[in-house]
Amino acid sequence: MSLSGKVALVTGGSRGIGKAIVLKLASKGADVIINYFRNRQAAEEVAGEAVANGVNVKIIKANVGDAAKVEKMFEAIRQEFGRLDILVNNAASGVARSVLDIDAQAWDWTMNINARAFLLCAQRAAELMNGRGGKIVAVSSLGSFLAWPGYSVVGVSKAALEALTRYLAVELAPAGISVNAVSAAAVQTDTLKLYTRNDLGAGKGWQKNKAGRMVVPEDIASAVAFLCSDDAYMIRGQTIIIDGGIALSPLQSE
Repeated sequence: MSLSGKVALVTGGSRGIGKAIVLKLASKGADVIINYFRNRQAAEEVAGEAVANGVNVKIIKANVGDAAKVEKMFEAIRQEFGRLDILVNNAASGVARSVLDIDAQAWDWTMNINARAFLLCAQRAAELMNGRGGKIVAVSSLGSFLAWPGYSVVGVSKAALEALTRYLAVELAPAGISVNAVSAAAVQTDTLKLYTRNDLGAGKGWQKNKAGRMVVPEDIASAVAFLCSDDAYMIRGQTIIIDGGIALSPLQSE
């Protein structure tokens, strides 16, 4: 599963799942571009860890919810690398509210970062992959088909992301580009606290699964690295669920 010689962009790569993906791809030999939005120090720390693998690492600040910033980011990639082999669409945001409390601003913010950004990044990535093939992987969640308290608008945005994965897989296949997604259960990161505080968390059920432990960022990173490898050549337009089996019988996890 060597990714030596590949150039990979990981959006939201400065912490949590994104950080784990950056380090995993770097450990496989890929040069990595770390996209971040707010915390440059965190991005630099991840870059320092990734460089230890003997690969090249670049940091780019960009709000992927802003089309102009996405355009500028990919232009920087084109100028410095001239190509892109892997896009991991990981950046995500949202608000923890009941579906009846979602306003237009919260809807637009969440959909733009979680769904529209995937479209914009995939379009530009495909241009840089043209003629050489490539891999695109989006990070989703079980909230795309399971209804969790306070997760409404994020869940809808992830459902859109998974639908877009299928359409991109079909349209980009002739160019030799594989497109897939990974869908995670509750992952042990700081972001999880936003959706499990106060009355938004459904007890401790989200912690339980058949594997006996919570999903951790490295679980997601390993699946992403596999989908980015030649070993996954025949996997197209799929959403791979990484949840320790919790979605098999969610009612037992209440």
